[in-house]
Amino acid sequence: MTNRLSTIVTKTGDTGTTGLADGQRLPKSHPRICAIGEVDELNSHIGLLISQLQHMNSNEIEQHLGLLSSIQHALFDLGSELAIPGYNALSESILTKIEQSIESMLEQLPPLKEFILPGGTQEASQSHICRSVSRRSERALVALNNEEPISDLSMQLVNRLSDYFFVLARELNRLAKRTDIFWQKSEQ
Repeated sequence: MTNRLSTIVTKTGDTGTTGLADGQRLPKSHPRICAIGEVDELNSHIGLLISQLQHMNSNEIEQHLGLLSSIQHALFDLGSELAIPGYNALSESILTKIEQSIESMLEQLPPLKEFILPGGTQEASQSHICRSVSRRSERALVALNNEEPISDLSMQLVNRLSDYFFVLARELNRLAKRTDIFWQKSEQ
């Protein structure tokens, strides 16, 4: 295997442009570059969540760690789709895995009757951050799609991820025997 990333400092972006994998250069403010950045940030937050979960010992956590790793790889696939317009790398199987995990967790959780606040354990709070960044990533993908068509699967993935991280946050609190923090309307 060759060293594909042997040079990190190239100085080619010093004037506010960056290169895509297909060779074209775009302004760093272009919606495609913004979407790549949002997906990259989401992946970094997932990496932090994984590092926080690794100290917990249970079968449930091991299953989540496996899926979170698959999600990180899928987000790299999404990044490659964004970096090479017209390229398809995502597989629908990741959506199926995410949806199955959501359903499995929901079977263990009490139904919600009120909105909940982000919080609880540090791991659950990090999952809420992943949820928020998923939503921001989705908005960036929609903005890009309004200018240049991208795959439906890419938008479905980040939409599903926001659902997954919401439910995962609740599940992590449940596993830690912490209750959800319910929103209370402020007094006027």
